[in-house]
Amino acid sequence: MNTLKIFSSSILFLFMACGGDNTPSSLFEIEFNDNGKKIQQNQSLAVSIKNKKNKEIQQVTYLLEGNELEVNDGKITLNVPTLGDKTLNAKVKYEDQTVEVTKNIKVLAAKSPEIYTYEIVNEYPHDNKAYTQGLEFHNDTLYESTGKNGRSSLRKVDFNTGEIFQQVNLEDNYFGEGITILNDKIYMLTWRSGTGFVYDLKDLKRLDTFQYGKSKEGWGLTNDGKKLYKSDGTEKIWFLNPETLVEEGTIETVTNKSINDSANELEYVDGKIYANVYQKPSVMIIDAKSGAIEGVINFSGLSNKVTHHQTWSDTDNVLNGIAYHPKRKTFFVTGKEWDKMFEVTIQKK
Repeated sequence: MNTLKIFSSSILFLFMACGGDNTPSSLFEIEFNDNGKKIQQNQSLAVSIKNKKNKEIQQVTYLLEGNELEVNDGKITLNVPTLGDKTLNAKVKYEDQTVEVTKNIKVLAAKSPEIYTYEIVNEYPHDNKAYTQGLEFHNDTLYESTGKNGRSSLRKVDFNTGEIFQQVNLEDNYFGEGITILNDKIYMLTWRSGTGFVYDLKDLKRLDTFQYGKSKEGWGLTNDGKKLYKSDGTEKIWFLNPETLVEEGTIETVTNKSINDSANELEYVDGKIYANVYQKPSVMIIDAKSGAIEGVINFSGLSNKVTHHQTWSDTDNVLNGIAYHPKRKTFFVTGKEWDKMFEVTIQKK
């Protein structure tokens, strides 16, 4: 038996030594011939195949997301509809065989984000016990969701006075998160329970619950009139079917330098997603199709206009909550347990 093992091992060693390992990665590798560390959308990139075993290559075809890329003068152009983590494929035909090798890449935005600032139009009272997670207008009524276990709620609010018209509380085991309104329904997320709720817009009666799919958690929520957009504390923003609540796709939030994972509360306006940056006094302007972060609104200084009542020992008092008023063409922003809400216009710096 020992003799048989030694003989078998010798055969295997001889097989490997003679080039018996013909796995694709042992034969070929995708190489970038210039700076391939920071790859940007629509960039032309010199690419080649490293031929590890000196095979006779007959043809190479490059594909990205299933689409064949043209090769001109040894370069491919990364014209992709969405940004972020991608897999570049190369089908290599050699000696009448075809193998496929891959390379993981990050496709970043073509341009750096524009910087914006704000101008305060009005100030309004806001419930300083509201741990604000979501804001949205519908017919001049402000809808707000709040968080924290045992304090989470969904409410209708008079934005002029801060008066709460109607409120429903979540069960104590749920930590409320973002909301959005579509087709006379309010969709609301919870944080780590993997559960969302659907409410009737008129009376705030709970109509349904839904479970998350592959998304990690529930953070922000908005819609474009057809589908819902959901942030989950990662670089991804998920697309949800409003009828089935199934996650049907994603974009990744990306600058020209890196992939970003800090989108929190969301608001959709004219093809752009405005996203609170988690625990920062700023809002990102994200292209809803590609995921490119096209702008950043600096809200520094706004917190100084708020009286921070340390009502709760675990408060973080940060900017969170953004709603667009389509008739006034202004944004309303507030923070977690802020005693004021601000109506602002956005201006390029």
